[in-house]
Order: sequence, then structure tokens, then C-alpha cells
Amino acid sequence: MEPTDKPSGHVLSRRQVVTLLGTTGALWLAGGGLIPRRLFAGEAESACIVRPEQMEGPYFVDERLHRSDIRSDPASGQIKQGTPLTLTFKVVRLNAGNCGPLPGAQVDIWHCDAMGIYFDVQDSGFDTRGQKFLRGHQMTDMRGEVRFVTIYPGWYPGRAVHLHFKIRTNPSASRSFDFTSQLYFDDTITDRVLSTPPYAARGPRTTRNRQDWIFRQGGDRLMLAPSPADKGYAASFSISLQIP
Repeated sequence: MEPTDKPSGHVLSRRQVVTLLGTTGALWLAGGGLIPRRLFAGEAESACIVRPEQMEGPYFVDERLHRSDIRSDPASGQIKQGTPLTLTFKVVRLNAGNCGPLPGAQVDIWHCDAMGIYFDVQDSGFDTRGQKFLRGHQMTDMRGEVRFVTIYPGWYPGRAVHLHFKIRTNPSASRSFDFTSQLYFDDTITDRVLSTPPYAARGPRTTRNRQDWIFRQGGDRLMLAPSPADKGYAASFSISLQIP
């Protein structure tokens, strides 16, 4: 079976995923328990940019891999091949109607490779445990920014091309705010990338943005706008968080 997104902590069949109507919320992490509590993206109209949460999916692994370039497997040094993608997050905090940089927040990203495979997980169609490609985190600097070097994600049935991200204000503490969502790409750019090696060996994809039921839950506000850069693409993504 190909990988399919669903809420963390549950293993669902593809049929269950298609019919799943669950939603995600931010979590108040207290004493190791998970108690639902909404964490809103910023709602001010100036520098604050509204972003919706989306489901974490089944393949998040808290690797604690503090690195900017996530293309390699730390154990082997092997690098996953694909179109280079440089991604910069700009994270700000909404406070009393104003937004300012949020330093010291942990931003994790993870996504599949050019063949639609996730790593360090077990699925009915693959077992990549022990391999840590395409995963990592960075801590936001004083400007609230982090920068990752990765590859353009590939595709798998049922999903548009996407990548996952999670922002935690203090993941090592007993209490931390957690915001999780997904990022998407313009279909025209994706078509161009998927027509090149190694992606082309996978064949034509089956799902575009508007055919993806998860994308339809706010994906138009989670779009990246990549520009050509260094034989690949570069993109930035701004998000504000309202943290009580």
C-alpha cells in the first residue's frame, strides 16, 4: 500500500482515510498527555498571516535531527536525489494585536522522496526504519527564521504533492504549544518537476491539488510560491501564531 495521511497515533486503511472527516487542532502538551486546545494562526491584518492547521499524518517521527540540510541519511551519508528546494520559514507571534518575530521555536519538516516514500517508518508497502532521509528541525533565530535545504517532494496515490511541518514553542519542556500543518505547490510547477529525473520514472501522478480532500481544507492558504534558484527552487513561508 502507498503511504496515506491520517491522524497521528492511528493506522488506518486507505478506505478509512478517504472517508475520514476528523480535524486537527493545536495541542497543549501537559505532563506527557495530549489535551486538545486550539492554537490559532495570526488573525491580524498587517504583518500577521492567517494559516490553517492540517492533519499531521502517520509518518511524523520526532527524530531530534537538528540540521538545515535534510537530504541525507546521517548514518550512511547518502543523499536523496531530486530537484533542490530551499525553504525559509518566517515565524512571528501575535500579541495584543501586533506581530513580532518568534525566536527559539522548533520547526520540523518531513516529506516523501521522489518516489513517494517516507523514511524511518514501516508501512505495508515499505519498511524504511533506521533511514532518516528528508527529516530535520531548526530553531528560529532572532528574526523568527529558519532555513532548510531539501528536495521537491514526489507524489503518491490519493495526495497532492505536499510537505509537512510542525512548530513547537518549547518541545523539551513539560508544556509547549504545537502547530502542525502542510504546504503545497502550484500544479504547473509540480508538472514541470515531475517530468524530470528521478521523478519521471514514477509515471504520471494521480492527484492534483483540487482533487486532494486535505488540500480542500484550507490548502489555498498553505501554498508555496517557489522561484527558480541554483538548478532548483527557493520559497519562503510566513506564519503567525497566537499563543495565550
